[in-house]
Amino acid sequence: MGNKHSNHSSHKHTADNKMNHSKMDHSTMDHGKMDHSQMDHSKMDHSAMDHSEMDHGAMGGHAHHHHGSFKEIFLKSLPLGIAILLITPMMDIQLPFQIIFPYADVVAVVLATILYIYGGKPFYMGAKDEFNSKAPGMMSLITLGITVSYAYSVYAVATRYVTGEHVMDFFFEFATLLLIMLLGHWIEMKALGEAGDAQKALAELLPKDAHVVLEDDSIETRPVSELQVGDVIRVQAGENVPADGIIIRGESRVNEALLTGESKPIEKNVKDQVIGGSTNGSGVLYVEVTETGDKSFISQVQTLISQAQSQPSRAENVAHKVASWLFSIAVVVSLIALIVWMIIADLPTAVIFTVTTLVIACPHALGLAIPLVVSRSTSLGASRGLLVKNREALELTTKADVMVLDKTGTLTTGEFKVLDVTVLSDKYSEEEITGLLAGIEAGSSHPIAQSIVNHAEAKGIKSVSFDSIEIVSGAGIEGEANGHHYQLISQKAYGKALRMDIPKGATLSILVENNEAIGAVALGDELKETSRNLIEALKKYGIEPLMATGDNEKAAQGVAEILGIQYKANQSPEDKYNLVESMKNQGKTVIMVGDGVNDAPSLAMADVGVAIGAGTQVALDSADVILTQSDPGDIESFIELANKTTRKMKQNLVWGAGYNFIAIPIAAGLLAPIGITLGPAFGAVLMSLSTVIVAINAMTLKLEPK
Repeated sequence: MGNKHSNHSSHKHTADNKMNHSKMDHSTMDHGKMDHSQMDHSKMDHSAMDHSEMDHGAMGGHAHHHHGSFKEIFLKSLPLGIAILLITPMMDIQLPFQIIFPYADVVAVVLATILYIYGGKPFYMGAKDEFNSKAPGMMSLITLGITVSYAYSVYAVATRYVTGEHVMDFFFEFATLLLIMLLGHWIEMKALGEAGDAQKALAELLPKDAHVVLEDDSIETRPVSELQVGDVIRVQAGENVPADGIIIRGESRVNEALLTGESKPIEKNVKDQVIGGSTNGSGVLYVEVTETGDKSFISQVQTLISQAQSQPSRAENVAHKVASWLFSIAVVVSLIALIVWMIIADLPTAVIFTVTTLVIACPHALGLAIPLVVSRSTSLGASRGLLVKNREALELTTKADVMVLDKTGTLTTGEFKVLDVTVLSDKYSEEEITGLLAGIEAGSSHPIAQSIVNHAEAKGIKSVSFDSIEIVSGAGIEGEANGHHYQLISQKAYGKALRMDIPKGATLSILVENNEAIGAVALGDELKETSRNLIEALKKYGIEPLMATGDNEKAAQGVAEILGIQYKANQSPEDKYNLVESMKNQGKTVIMVGDGVNDAPSLAMADVGVAIGAGTQVALDSADVILTQSDPGDIESFIELANKTTRKMKQNLVWGAGYNFIAIPIAAGLLAPIGITLGPAFGAVLMSLSTVIVAINAMTLKLEPK
């Protein structure tokens, strides 16, 4: 497909090319058993990670950043740099704070050599990496700049003692340049660490130890890393849950906000699932461990975050290309500047313009333009339960033409609820009708029956006791209560017209006494509160919403009319797949939103597959984006995240590239005839300032509160 992204993950192509959809048995698909065998998160000490020194080798061409800690190198280089600044003049001008003494220039050579070898190591080692990968960029430019200024300065001092001729050195500029570069990289690493702290924050949610309940009911404290599936752990009020599990005793309200984005504490009872890292409320819980280590929810989220941050996007590929062009342009322009200024001035002047050009052309801001935004975006999304597996999904979402939405569980609650109870006889009140409805359904385990019983309990209405209840074949049920005979049958079985408003898409059951309707109950799959807001948001973003559901025509039509959207009813998983495929064949960019299992084929076929309500099953092969909650508002949040992230990427790309294309000619001395020139140190400041601007812009990425 023309609009199908070329670098899409391999599962897409598998889904597109190898699945026999007519024979797929989705009931056997286990998306929760992703093979993380190569990752042992249970033994990782995430709390000890220093993100200011982390290896961002996979992020935006920053493979050089593993060559030592920039913080440590800067702090140890600072005394050397200050000493050089104190004993060497700036462009032959002695400043008031400087101390010049005999052979000060020789001392400067020794200090500068140490500074070049130690302080410059991360840059020339980074340059080596860039050349080995045939992608010279910012490290190569910095290395050229400091090497030219250092080597020429050593040459200048040697010339003085050999020939007696005074030649200006650039030790002051060299030291200033190197210190500024080290400081800039330290700040950059700190910013990247803060932007990408989602994994560290998640790891810190797990307590170090767990209270394991032994067979004799005694408690043994063990490290969380030693927990086994099947262990029973006790979680006290206020403690964080040590591992994923099932509650076998106790009840409480559990806060999962930092894990799933669900802002309200959730009531948990026996047989309910709890996530490791969530915070227990006021009750004491006994939990049987079901997942540990690399298969736990936190570990899977960490893996997804890591994958998303290391995966190149189209915007980042553009940044790499531009950075490569800038390296070539800077080298050519600096050589031209060197030759031209040697002709029209002298060698020292030519060196100044050459070094300044190399320094100011360093595409550092460009190299950070995308990684900083991605780190911030990934962390922000993870904190709201929006997990992006495929980063390209963010860019494709901004170009989307249509969003195909599943109905049950996505737009609706997926549970039958009593929408309305109508009294059709003067002999009965609504409370009496509700009591009769609950009484006649009391013995049934059917979801519709249970919803009626639950409705009565919520209203505080006592169920009427029935003497006998029997099934009426093809119609409903009947029974005796208080000497009266009642039937609860379908509208079709009743066969008479009713004067009442029936909620759209509702299923109607009629309560009959002596062949006359005395009441009716309307049941339906209730719309989620945020569904209407989602549809409005989609239209605002220019995305056409289309509901595709396996439900019948009547139920689908009711929901579609309420929301004001188009729909397709009676859709099987294969029908949804074919629907997405046909729209893509028309040249449309399609987002598919589904539950991640039944909708796996269509999620894989879509340009962007969004699995909603994944809960703890985050390792879904078929989806590009996973929303851990079943809240349509999270779909809106994801679209907002995609648009804001892409906008920040574009802004940073324009600034990073535009700044360099403007600054390079000025640095080379193009405006020198009108008195505008830049020195190497000032060039380093401008370059660092550009990086700071890009970093600040990335950090201002925020989502609207839910």
